[in-house]
Amino acid sequence: MYYPALKERQRQERDTYSEGLTLRVHRALSWLQRAEMAEDDDARFIFLWIAFNAAYAQEIDESRRIGEQEAFKQFLEKICELDTEKRIHQLVWQEFTGPIRVLLDSPYLLHAFWEFHRGNISEEEWQDKLRKGKQTAQYALAGGNTATLLGVLFSRLYTLRNQLIHGGATWDSRINRAQLRDCSKLLHKFVPLLIETMMDNPQTLWGDACFPVVK
Repeated sequence: MYYPALKERQRQERDTYSEGLTLRVHRALSWLQRAEMAEDDDARFIFLWIAFNAAYAQEIDESRRIGEQEAFKQFLEKICELDTEKRIHQLVWQEFTGPIRVLLDSPYLLHAFWEFHRGNISEEEWQDKLRKGKQTAQYALAGGNTATLLGVLFSRLYTLRNQLIHGGATWDSRINRAQLRDCSKLLHKFVPLLIETMMDNPQTLWGDACFPVVK
C-alpha cells in the first residue's frame, strides 16, 4: 500500500504547492487509493492508468495540440530528468527488466497488430512496427536510457488501456491474463514514484490540470 504514506505527505506539504500541482497530486492519489482497493487486475489497471493520466494531462491550446502518446512521453522524459535519486531507473532496470522484455515481445500490446486484423495494414507492416519498437527498446536497454524505454513501454500499455476502456476485452477474461497482471504490477510501482517525484519538485512548472474545480 503506497497511498497512506503519500497522502500523509501531501497533507503536510500541499500549502506549498502551486494550484496545478495541488490538483494533479490530489486527483492522482485518489485514483491510486481506488486502485489499491481493487480486487481484480482489470479494475486495478484502469484505476492506475487514470491516476497516471491525472498526473500528466493538461489543457493545450488547439493550435499546438499534440497526441496523447506524445504528451505522456514528454511527461515521462521530464519525470526521469527530475528523478535524481534514480528510483524509477532502479525500478525499470532492477525489478522489471524481465517483465518489460516479455511485454515488448507481445503482439497483443501493439496497436499495429490490431490494425492488421482490422484489415487496415499488411502483416509485413505490423511485424515491421513490432521489430522497430523492439529495436528502439533494445538500444534503450543497451544505453540505460530509461525515458526512451518507458516511452516504448507506455505506448504498449496505452493499447491495453484502449482495449479495456473501449470495451474491447471481457472482464476477468482468461485471455492474456499474464500480461495484464504484469502491466498492473508495473503501474502500481511506477505511479507512486512519479507522484513522489512531482512532490519532490514543487517549483517545477507542471501546468494547469485539466478540468479545473468549479464551485
